[in-house]
Amino acid sequence: MQNSRSFFHSLGLLLLLVACLASCYNHQTGHQEVITQLSAKQIDSLSFYSSHHYTNNYNFIVKSDSMALIRQQPEEVVMGMQVDSFYVKEHSRLVVADIRMIPNDSVDSVWVELATEQSSFGWVHESSLLPHVVPDDPISQFISTFSDRHVIIFLIVICLIGALYVIRKLLRGNAHIVHFRDIDSFYPTLLALIVASAATFYASIQIFAPEVWRHFYFHPTLNPFSVPTLLSVFLCSVWAMLIVAIAAIDDAFHQLPYGEAVLYLCGLAAVCAIDYLIFSVTTLYYLGYVILAFYFYFSLSQYFVHHRAYYICGNCGAKLHHKGRCPHCGAIND
Repeated sequence: MQNSRSFFHSLGLLLLLVACLASCYNHQTGHQEVITQLSAKQIDSLSFYSSHHYTNNYNFIVKSDSMALIRQQPEEVVMGMQVDSFYVKEHSRLVVADIRMIPNDSVDSVWVELATEQSSFGWVHESSLLPHVVPDDPISQFISTFSDRHVIIFLIVICLIGALYVIRKLLRGNAHIVHFRDIDSFYPTLLALIVASAATFYASIQIFAPEVWRHFYFHPTLNPFSVPTLLSVFLCSVWAMLIVAIAAIDDAFHQLPYGEAVLYLCGLAAVCAIDYLIFSVTTLYYLGYVILAFYFYFSLSQYFVHHRAYYICGNCGAKLHHKGRCPHCGAIND
């Protein structure tokens, strides 16, 4: 009898607990919608960001010697009123504080207010701002430096002189060099082809999708999986370039003595530099695609026909490009 009472008592407590839990359950509808009302200013900011790729609170660094900012409001400048200005020097950091559209401005309808590190505020036309600043990101600064016309001309001259000198010395010394007297490794050839392809693709993005590249310039990343397809392919080629370069260096030091390996890698770097300059420039005039197709044919045929080792010496085990006398031990291989 006592056991029955305990059983029913426990059963009653269990039913009470279930009832309490059931009463606390909140039945949610199958579909919920959250509508966020955006203000006119927020809509304008999003519209400006989509076309100009930056907005309020974006960080810049001054890259020119100096840049003038106006203390007064843009409307006062447009009306021809007397204004005061101050200068920010090179390497100064600036933050976008406000953006204003002045449709009746004959110079530029976009005005940008910037805050300096000294908490000073000033206005400037967007057309005057962008040539004098660079986004506060090392990747953007790298792109800006190597996009400067004077730097490009200087690099072209220096790279061509240095590369031609190194290649000439290697050829005259009968040393190993990619494409002409290569080692039995496909990695150097593959590296040169990747560099040529990446340079061609880089120039193609600038021609056919300039806004994609412009957005990447303002919001750079090295993650190929967080960007549009075009940039993803380009970033994958950059990472592939690094990986293949490490493999080429490793193979060169395994197959050649230290001194010859260093000379070979210098020649490989010179060839890659020439590839980058040639294909990044000629693609802008649509010649790079034809040259790239010829370069692929030339590079692959040179390696597979002349430089790949298909045989192994039966005496010492050295790699041989053809049958006959082994250059290492002198044994005859038929």
